[in-house]
Amino acid sequence: MNNDNAKRPYRRGVERGGFIVFLALVTIAMVWVSWPFVSAVLWAMLAAIMFQPLYRRILVNLGGKENRAAILTLLVITFAIVVPAIAIGTIVVEQATAIYFSLLENPVDISDYYVILHDSLPIRVQTMIDQSGYGDFAAIQDQVLDFLRQSAGVIASQAVSIGGSAFSFALTFAVGFYVTYFLLRDGRHMVPIIRDSLPMDITIARRLMDSFTTIVRATIKGSVVVGLVQGALGAVTFWIVGVPSALLFGLLMALFSLLPALGPAIVWVPVAIWLLATGAIWQGLVVIASGVLVIGLADNVLRPILVGRDTGIPDWLVLVSTLGGIATMGLSGIVIGPLLAGLFLSGWAIMRERRMALD
Repeated sequence: MNNDNAKRPYRRGVERGGFIVFLALVTIAMVWVSWPFVSAVLWAMLAAIMFQPLYRRILVNLGGKENRAAILTLLVITFAIVVPAIAIGTIVVEQATAIYFSLLENPVDISDYYVILHDSLPIRVQTMIDQSGYGDFAAIQDQVLDFLRQSAGVIASQAVSIGGSAFSFALTFAVGFYVTYFLLRDGRHMVPIIRDSLPMDITIARRLMDSFTTIVRATIKGSVVVGLVQGALGAVTFWIVGVPSALLFGLLMALFSLLPALGPAIVWVPVAIWLLATGAIWQGLVVIASGVLVIGLADNVLRPILVGRDTGIPDWLVLVSTLGGIATMGLSGIVIGPLLAGLFLSGWAIMRERRMALD
């Protein structure tokens, strides 16, 4: 009898360890099997988080009919986001492809304009430019053209890749929509289950879940939405002054707006300099005025309204995590990078609070 009592803790430990090993293995296997659709599931989750308030409002108006509310919310997502995104994406790919082949067939020679711009600068500035190695226009032109070829070539190659695997793209898209439907309908019931199942203290789990939701909404509202607005304003500005492929440059501005400090200025400043150097004075002044007074202020006006509260992530960490996320995970890294940075800071903040409480 005593031997049986002594063996019970050992058996419980073995059984618990065996169950943990089984749970870890089956979780890894599930992730491995689902990995081809991880991007679709990720964006479905983000869409469900962002459109949950709209779903609940529709649900109330429909008298609690969850299936119909989820379907109507998906229709809103389709016509408000998906259809415009496909239309804009098609135009952008066409413009990028046209620029790519144009640069290959007809290399641009703007050395005369560069000399005019260089000579119009003060002597001290000219000396600084020459000493820094940018006085040799041929080298600069090669670097710029190489950058443009690579950028446009990436977009063009991605278009060919998507077209070559149309079935895979359609299947991933359908899976994303299907998952979004269930996450909209059942998300509020799933969150407590996931939170309570995490192998950590319930208070820590709640804080991390709240931080997760806050960072997702702040990233999408405060970065993606603001970036799209700035990109749209930039595209309209370029179209007004007659810059070719205005939509493509607007998309680049939207992407660069995710980076703190410079943001869209990385695009509109060189365009303004180019216009001024080529004699398009009023066009260049319009781009500068729009960049400073309209595009630049859009971030300061819209971000506090859309985000509402600060996520507490430093700008330098947003920059590093966004660039790192894009480099490692592609488009999904725009959200995943800052999200990991926010959870990293939240986790270490909780650790610090716990240690201080123990001391």
